[in-house]
Amino acid sequence: MSKRRPVIAVVDDDPRLLESLQDLLESAGYAAHGFPSAGSLLASGLSGMDVLITDIGMPGMDGFELRDLVKKARPELPVFLITGRHEIADQDRALGIRGFFRKPFDAQALLAAVGDALNDRENGG
Repeated sequence: MSKRRPVIAVVDDDPRLLESLQDLLESAGYAAHGFPSAGSLLASGLSGMDVLITDIGMPGMDGFELRDLVKKARPELPVFLITGRHEIADQDRALGIRGFFRKPFDAQALLAAVGDALNDRENGG
């Protein structure tokens, strides 16, 4: 019997980055599901995902707003924020997230952080 692959949801309005992140996560053995907006993620539902990675600067609902909604519905879900705009890297608003990555970020560092978050959840941390 095979173990279920962890599901990582990725939300980013940049289609190239979204595809790149999905490829990276899939190559690391995760089931990656990409969404071009917060609304498309919310429409699909939050059940079944193990980690959320979201861009901050998106049209409509931004990553901070999405994080707040997700934390109300799934407080145990690890959330990582990514941004290419360094001026919106407000540490006060970054509270309550698992990790914060500025673009361009180190792919191995992101994978390590995702792995740590999943291990912590598995071990009740």
